[in-house]
Amino acid sequence: MSHFGVVAPAYYSHFHALQALAQELMQRGHRVTFFHQADAARWVTAPGIGYCVLGAASHPPGSLQRSLRLAASPGTPWGLRQIIEQLAATTRMFCNELPAALEQHGVDALLCDQMEAGGGLVAESLGLPFVSIACALPVNREPGLPLPVMPFAYGTDERSLHMYRGSTQVYDWLMKPHARAIQDAAKALGLAPRSALHECLSPLAQISQTLAGFDFPRQAAPAHLHAVGPLRNASTTAQGSWPIDPHRPFIFASLGTLQGQRLGMFEQIAKACRQLDAQLLIAHCGLLDAAAEKRLCALGATWVTDFAPQQWALEHADAVVTHGGLNTVMDAIASATPMLVMPIAFDQPGVAARVRHHGLGLQLHRRARSPRIAQTLREVLDLSTQPFARLSGELSSAGGTLKAADIVETAINTRQPVLAGALA
Repeated sequence: MSHFGVVAPAYYSHFHALQALAQELMQRGHRVTFFHQADAARWVTAPGIGYCVLGAASHPPGSLQRSLRLAASPGTPWGLRQIIEQLAATTRMFCNELPAALEQHGVDALLCDQMEAGGGLVAESLGLPFVSIACALPVNREPGLPLPVMPFAYGTDERSLHMYRGSTQVYDWLMKPHARAIQDAAKALGLAPRSALHECLSPLAQISQTLAGFDFPRQAAPAHLHAVGPLRNASTTAQGSWPIDPHRPFIFASLGTLQGQRLGMFEQIAKACRQLDAQLLIAHCGLLDAAAEKRLCALGATWVTDFAPQQWALEHADAVVTHGGLNTVMDAIASATPMLVMPIAFDQPGVAARVRHHGLGLQLHRRARSPRIAQTLREVLDLSTQPFARLSGELSSAGGTLKAADIVETAINTRQPVLAGALA
């Protein structure tokens, strides 16, 4: 049996997905240890999973909350620059401290989130087998496709291709601080030169939480890229207790675990649902207080809560208003729930573009006001659920956590690339 180390960015949704995979591997007899700063340990809740604290000096206790606040609301170009500097600092932390920690804990394989270059760099330098996990949209680049963080529609015309190339150049310019961190680490670790996330991925297996049919059409996907769908624990879906009136539209609204503090967005959504005489359940993921909850109810929300059983809510909802987090979108596909996507940051604009491309919903700017939201929600409520049929079928057969664990075990045991379809 193997001892797996887990390396990921310090975001709840990424830890949650990787913890589900860790639990499945543990049930198969393996050991799993997460490596990161002290503050992120609270997200590792499953019994038996180890946790090793890194960054005592560079990422001391209490520092994560500031980073999360900035990531949720960068606000200005200076704020965005700070986020990039923080990403660079975390990669440096991993590359400086992870090698000794892996040796100390006897780790013999790594599970590396695609969004953190440090895991792949260190694994390669130590000769450890590793598997890359895309908890967000895959970072794998391909000519003719926009980067996953870009909001562009899919197109093959020269104007679209020119826009994709130009936006990639702008992105790489903005990411220079992170590129320097990767370049410096590769040199210090004795690796071939590189400067970007997509150059730090596993040659054995790459696993994506999305679906091939949801992504834009890829012409050159890596042969060892596996789209398995969401990484979740196998459990009975929790039930909600809200008394939904079947004779009125029911809207579910969630902005995820990082953005749920955006009271202004929720206010506009609540006002819009009042205009539609629609029932609205808001889940803010514990990021609003009781006064904010009361205000939202006064403006038009029917129910406001910290957490709601998301799959239950989506199965009952006539539409969902979402920031475009990949987990929520995959759940909406599973329940064939049309979406109004209001992307905020990270890969959410790219997720929204794919929702539009496949006819799964519509998109608005995050600063849209209630009249526009109400108008667009009317259109979303009228959308056909037919486009969901193909993707729902693909999702149900993608394999999820069990398939991901099979891929990981095969990659680590054979030390050979695991080709897509080889384990079907």
